[in-house]
This record gives sequence, C-alpha cells and structure tokens, in this order.
Amino acid sequence: MSERKMVHKITHVTVRDVRFPTSLEQHGSDAMHTDPDYSTAYVVVHTDSGLQGFGFTFTLGKGTEIVVCAVRALAGLVVGKSLQEIVSDFRGFYRLLSSDGQMRWLGPEKGVIHLATAAVLNAVWDLWARAEGKPLWKLLVDMDPKQIVSCVDFRYITDALTEEEALDILVKAQEEDQMLKEGYPAYTTSCAWIGYSDEQLKQLCTDALKSGWTKFKVKVGADLEDDTRRCRLIRQMIGPDKTLMIDANQRWDVSEAIGWVSSLAEFKPLWIEEPTCPDDILGHAAISKVRGKFGFPADSCVEDLFFHFIVVILHPFVVMLLPVCPHAGGVGLCELVQHLILFDYICVSGSLSNRMCEYVDHLHEHFTSPVVIHDAHYMPPKDPGYSCEMLESSVKKHQYPEGDVWKQHKNN
Repeated sequence: MSERKMVHKITHVTVRDVRFPTSLEQHGSDAMHTDPDYSTAYVVVHTDSGLQGFGFTFTLGKGTEIVVCAVRALAGLVVGKSLQEIVSDFRGFYRLLSSDGQMRWLGPEKGVIHLATAAVLNAVWDLWARAEGKPLWKLLVDMDPKQIVSCVDFRYITDALTEEEALDILVKAQEEDQMLKEGYPAYTTSCAWIGYSDEQLKQLCTDALKSGWTKFKVKVGADLEDDTRRCRLIRQMIGPDKTLMIDANQRWDVSEAIGWVSSLAEFKPLWIEEPTCPDDILGHAAISKVRGKFGFPADSCVEDLFFHFIVVILHPFVVMLLPVCPHAGGVGLCELVQHLILFDYICVSGSLSNRMCEYVDHLHEHFTSPVVIHDAHYMPPKDPGYSCEMLESSVKKHQYPEGDVWKQHKNN
C-alpha cells in the first residue's frame, strides 16, 4: 500500500447519540427487548488531510449516552496517530484500545467499553478503506494474507486457531465473480417481530414471498401459546418447502429452552438462535442434545460479530468446518455485515453451503451508501469505506435529545 495515501494524522474524534423511535411501531421487538429504539453511538474520525472515517456501534436507546462517554474516554488513545502508524501495527492498535491499564477493568470483551471500542475501530477501518479508494471487503480481499493475519489479536484463541492455521485458510482465496453477479444469500427477520399483529405478519410474509424471499426468521420466547400460533401462521404462509428459523434472544433458562424448543419442533425450524445465555457453554451443550431428537441445532450465535470483524471471520468455527450465519438485526448492521460475508466467501470459507446472512428492512435510507438487496441476496457494495457513513440530515434530525424527532416525541 502507498505510504503517501496513509499520511492522515488524526486530529480529533467526534461522537453523537443518534436514536430512531422504532419502538413506536414495534420494529425490532423480541422476547427480551420489547420496546427497542434502534440507536447508534456515531463516531467520526477527523484527519489533518480532511479525510474522515465513519463508524458506529449499535444500541437500543437508553444507555447510548454511556457508550458516547466511553468513546470520548478512548479518543485520547487515537488522536495524534497517523493512519500509517495504525495500519503498520493494527494488532498493536487494537490492543491499545482494548487493554488500557485502567479502562480495561470496565470490560474490553463485553459491555460499554467493548461497544465503544467497536465504534472507534469501525471508523478506523472505514478511514483505511477510504484512503485506498475501496469498499472494505475489497480492501481485505486484495490484502496479502500475511497482512490480514497481522491485524488479528490471537491472544486467548491460539488453543483453537493459530496464526499459521489462519494463514493456511486465507491462502485459499476464491474468485469474486459469483458474488459480483449473484450476491450473497440472505434471510429476513422483518416479517415476524414479536410485537407485530397477525394481520401485519400475513401482509409482510405475502410481500416478502413476492419479492423472492425463501428464508424467514421468527422471534419467539415470551409466551409458548403465542409462539405456537405465530409459528403456525408463518409456516402456513410460506409453505412447507421454505426455510424457517426461530430466535429466543436469550430469554430462556436451559431446561425451559429444551421444553420450549420441543414444543415448536413441529414447525421444522432450521435452528433455534440464542436459546439461553450465550456464555453458558454447558447449557448450550445440553440444549444441543435436542438436535438428535428433532434434527435441528441450538445456535448460540457469535456475539462479537460486528465488534472484532476479522477475529470472527477467522473464528474456530472455521477450523471445525461449521458454517457461520451472521445476524444483523439493527440500524446499520446490514451495511456492516455485507463486507464480512463477502470477505468470508472469497478468502475464508469459499462456500455457500448452509450459509446465509440476516437482513432487516429498516432505516437503510439514513445511510449514504445503503445496502442493496436483489432477489434476496446481498449485492457487493461499490463505494469506498465500510458503509458506515450516515446522512448528516438524518443524524441532526435523530440526535438525542435535541434532534427534531425527539423534540416532537417529547412534546407528544
């Protein structure tokens, strides 16, 4: 890479609390999050050259202001560095953000500091891709595998995946043509949020089927009788040959999950997502015994999907030959995940077998380079960057609490 392109010294970092009142229409509602307001801590990294990097981390409304404070606390670690300095040792830069001797106590792997670190890292990735004039997925695809591996912090995962093993995986790159022509297969969750009425579910399923969707995810977990009715309705709408998945969003205890999943098995779900606490490894092992009885997996999902980007792509799941199906329910997450899935196919897995990525049809109009879906497939983004930039008009309108949307909401 040209060093000339990388001489962009970071002068300051700005962050804003941007919230969308999605709870008013129950968009995004599930068994654990009944009234989500899709929100972001929206970060802009400014440089002395005028080039900017945009990033964010996803939240659900209340508490976004805490993440904003955490981003400001991290900003001092970033300001003054040049892009060249960062990319020449990205692993070191990641550790700088995640291993500060005092802030690390607040949680580099979970919680507010984790979210804040994600927003800053996303903005720096975006800055790097913009400096090279490429969408992020293409920046990564064009990188030498050794450079990609050098960006990854392998601490804590070398027992499952070493640098040498990761390099062996990355060497086996695939052609880009199939992705450019056909895109990456997606499934939709937009038809079956838990707060939607039956009439709304029917209409949304009808519209989705007409648009070519064949894979549908249903939110479950609050009430078994209601889940049974809703799953039956959706299965009737989409027919026996279409794919159905269910997602409990961590609502259940282990024994409760086993009983609940057994009751919903008649609808032949492909998987049950987040049946219990994602950290409960033994609990997931117990739930997965249901697989032998009913023929579908209990899936914990990968919670760090958008926060560690490369780390997750080179996740031990790859070593164990298990497909990863990213979830992307939230403002801007589809914009981010499209880069991950493209890089995964082209440089890591090289397969679409049992692979698909979540899509939700909400709030894309607020981004300068919104995700493009064609025939239920993600089409590769072409604009430089990580697709993180939001329209300034949308940011001002939805900034909390002074934006017009929230002033009006308060008056009502």
